[in-house]
Amino acid sequence: MTISKPATQAFKLHFPQLDRDIASHAGETIYQSARRSGVRIIGACGGRGTCGTCQVHVVDGKIHDAGEKTRPAAKKTRWVRACQVTPKSDCTMEIAARSLAPVVRAEFDAGEAIETLPLDAAVVSRDIIVPQATLADNLSDLDRVIRTLASPLLAVDLAAARQLPTALRKDWSLRAHLRGGELIGFSPPGCRTLGLAVDLGTTNVAGFLVDLASGARVASLGIENPQVAWGADVISRMNHAIQGPAEAAELRQAATTAINAIAHDLCLSIGASTADIVDVAICGNTAMHHLLLGLPVRQLGRAPFVAAVRDAMDAKARDLDLTACPGAYVHLAPNIGGYVGSDHVTALVATQELWQGGTTTLVMDIGTNTEISLIHRDVIMSASCPSGPALEGGHISCGMRAAEGAIERVTVADGRLKIRAIGNRPPVGLCGSGVIDVMAAFRQTGVLDDGGRMAAAHPDIAEVDGKRVAVLAPGVTFTQHDVRAVQLAKAAIRTGIELLLRDRGLAEDDIELVVIAGAFGAYIDVGSAIAIGLLPTLPLDRFTQVGNAAGLGVRQLLASRKTRAQARELALRCRYVELSTRGDFQKTFLHNISFKKRRAP
Repeated sequence: MTISKPATQAFKLHFPQLDRDIASHAGETIYQSARRSGVRIIGACGGRGTCGTCQVHVVDGKIHDAGEKTRPAAKKTRWVRACQVTPKSDCTMEIAARSLAPVVRAEFDAGEAIETLPLDAAVVSRDIIVPQATLADNLSDLDRVIRTLASPLLAVDLAAARQLPTALRKDWSLRAHLRGGELIGFSPPGCRTLGLAVDLGTTNVAGFLVDLASGARVASLGIENPQVAWGADVISRMNHAIQGPAEAAELRQAATTAINAIAHDLCLSIGASTADIVDVAICGNTAMHHLLLGLPVRQLGRAPFVAAVRDAMDAKARDLDLTACPGAYVHLAPNIGGYVGSDHVTALVATQELWQGGTTTLVMDIGTNTEISLIHRDVIMSASCPSGPALEGGHISCGMRAAEGAIERVTVADGRLKIRAIGNRPPVGLCGSGVIDVMAAFRQTGVLDDGGRMAAAHPDIAEVDGKRVAVLAPGVTFTQHDVRAVQLAKAAIRTGIELLLRDRGLAEDDIELVVIAGAFGAYIDVGSAIAIGLLPTLPLDRFTQVGNAAGLGVRQLLASRKTRAQARELALRCRYVELSTRGDFQKTFLHNISFKKRRAP
């Protein structure tokens, strides 16, 4: 590997593991070229050079590494950060195993495989036979359809009108799709009438296909949100979007591409077409909502964190570049305030049977952006905690998705760490549940003191480049920096809980039920989360893990107009609390960074 000056022309980048070549544009880093070409390289910080997760092994070729300007010559290594390297010639390189490992946890739902939803769909489909036109009866095609339907129409979608003459003349029978008083499209008689529900998460996108004639969920799929290429957290993505219209369009296109890919694969799996999707419902946090709609996010990223739109919206699918029936609508569920978005609203909708009835309840969705609602005496107070991606493996040096080879469980046996990787494969990294477990195990074995500092003398601690690291497996380490990232995440979440309780004059012991929502939350060990101070010290029987409640809630919205109205009312009931600007936030946050158990400030 030769260190040279930055490239000023395009070169070819060869990835033998993928059997793929891509072009590197002049001045691009390897990470930027890979992102543009759809080659997945983990980069939690979005290529800003702050996380160190985008390691690549340059096997052959000349590069310019920005870090080499200050790095001693003796420290040169073939493993470099892709976001800090520009090619100076054609290059051959390997990607770290944790970027290539196949994902085995869909993480889109932890509920029952078979599900039938109460049906009150916004779109009604009717099979009709239309009398053929004659010289004696030469009404327009649309008038003939309206006459046959025998129901008044307030509007006809233009794309549907363009579709009608050809569809009608196949055999003068068709299926008409009506949404309220609008005719939105046609299909052959007997075709399935489908709805698509989407949980647009920061890390994952989950899609659910529902038969709108029966209410049955017929297919589900979860994929990684391709926006992670611009950062694992919403702040990184919003900072990219505010650079200009082109940058915002990149993020919007990434979201629509993911949704369209899910729609295509789901329909293909049941022998249907995306044209059979006549209605769509989407939920997501406020940032995901705004980036998908192309709404400005500059004001959302700065105090007082004001959303452009809070209430539910209905937009044409084609206006969002989503593939569906020609005139299909997309229902965007309502947000609450700040970063507490519609995914939390749909989670509350799906879990309301658990918290209704006067029980003092916490409803939490732990993730990159953790939302919490405290429900007490019929008052709902909601807040967002800037927990960051550490608890999902982001900003962790060996962090990765829940893929084959990811350490998912860490326990202690005879005073030493015992690890288990997904698929019983050789460990290549650490996923979110493993991150929480390893921190709890460190505390149990004395690896970490109350302040989070790694012990100097311990069998599981080694010195690497003069820094203390815990060696979990060959090539998989957990660093002091990783410990700090988890401390910051758990402190943010615990602070959110404490401040909401304080506002209602409650103590932790007053919490009767903690509902942990989210696909990630379904996999964590609650005991480990309590041990590191992430969750309140309560009896385990007060906790319930419900899986992807947001996904269930958005399916309920898709299937029912009544539930859509309930969601709007519920969003209005929630009292949004902005935590970061409070005078007691910093003191409480600093208190919760420590692992030492003491009285709250």
